[in-house]
Order: sequence, then structure tokens, then C-alpha cells
Amino acid sequence: MKYYLSLGSNLGNREKNLARALSLLRKEGVDIVRTSSLYETQPVDFSSQPWFINQVVEIDAGIEPQDLLILIKGIEKMLGRDTRHSKGPRMIDIDILLAEERVIRTEELNVPHPRLDRRNFVLIPFAEIAPEALHPLLNENIQNLLQKSNDHSAVKQIKKSHNQKP
Repeated sequence: MKYYLSLGSNLGNREKNLARALSLLRKEGVDIVRTSSLYETQPVDFSSQPWFINQVVEIDAGIEPQDLLILIKGIEKMLGRDTRHSKGPRMIDIDILLAEERVIRTEELNVPHPRLDRRNFVLIPFAEIAPEALHPLLNENIQNLLQKSNDHSAVKQIKKSHNQKP
């Protein structure tokens, strides 16, 4: 099943944290299909914290979304994610943005990600690798959502990707 994930880190060696998360996904049999460039991004909800490095990746995983969520939460824990402050500083944050055309609304999992269309730190790297990916609830592609975005937070590319397997 094709998924799009958002990765972010604003503590420690931020680039290394993202690379380690991708490596751990690979070790679990997840195929990393494409990776966006790395972007340094301004914190949005809780502004008095270090800036993030964010990235969006396309993956292929032979597991259901709920099982992918369990895998992701395990990787976050392994990499030192402190879940006491959901909007505060973190070593790693991994979110499922899309799971093909599925819509999932449970207590644990919301796909498409509920704030996907309002976050440039997600939309800009997402549009880089999959501008035509369709948001199944809004019935619009990522490029259109980016063009309509009212988010004015800073997002600057710091490391270019060639959209190949890392």
C-alpha cells in the first residue's frame, strides 16, 4: 500500500534523526520510494521552541494503516520521542498524511491527516514529490492545496533531494 509520511525533528541532530527514522522503517521492510528535500521550518502551534527540519516521504508498505501507526510509534519511542507535550520540542515526529485513497477516523488514527491542507511545512515538501496526489476528502491535489494555503510560516529548503531512494 502506498503511503505519504511527514517527518520532523527539532532536537539534537535533526537531519540525523530523520535519516535514522527512515533507516528503521527500511529495517522493518518498508520501501522508501521517494523523499523530498529537507526543509527548515518555523514552529507553528508552539512558537517558542527550536525550528524544525521537515521532510515528506512516499513509502510502500505491505501493512494496514493501523499497523503502520504502531510501527511508527515504536520508531518514535526508539528515537527518544517524549509524548508528554504533543506540540513541544521533539527528537522525531512521524505522521501518516495519506494512505492511498482511504479515509480513516478513529481515536488513534486520522487519515488524511486533519491539518495537512493548512501546514506549509507539509504541503511544500509534499508538492515537491507528489503534486498530483489527491486529498480524498477535499478532492483536490496537493499542489492546489498549497496554492490555497493561508499558512505564512517560514519554510526554507536546506538540502535538495533528487527524489530517489535514499
